[in-house]
Amino acid sequence: MSLALPFTSLMTLYWQTGLMVSEAQTVMALRTLGMMGVLTPHPLENQRMVTEKGLAFAQAAQAATSAAMQGKRPDEVAAAALKPIRRRTRANAARLTRAAKRPKA
Repeated sequence: MSLALPFTSLMTLYWQTGLMVSEAQTVMALRTLGMMGVLTPHPLENQRMVTEKGLAFAQAAQAATSAAMQGKRPDEVAAAALKPIRRRTRANAARLTRAAKRPKA
């Protein structure tokens, strides 16, 4: 088994990581604006913000462990761990952006 990492796999991992970081920054900014009263967040947004992290990181750990036990390359293990976290940041960024665009009632 070769541990040489293909360039395209690394670039995909870098790209996905960059998107996740960008989405996380968007989510943090929108949630901060909600806490400051500039936006009107859902009443349970703060609770959701705390509880979702445990589940996302547990799913990431499980995916990474599974990939490692299958003998995947390091970049594939990292990509497996990133997938559930990216799914959450993408969904949160989209949901909070839609909510921010709605006019206040």
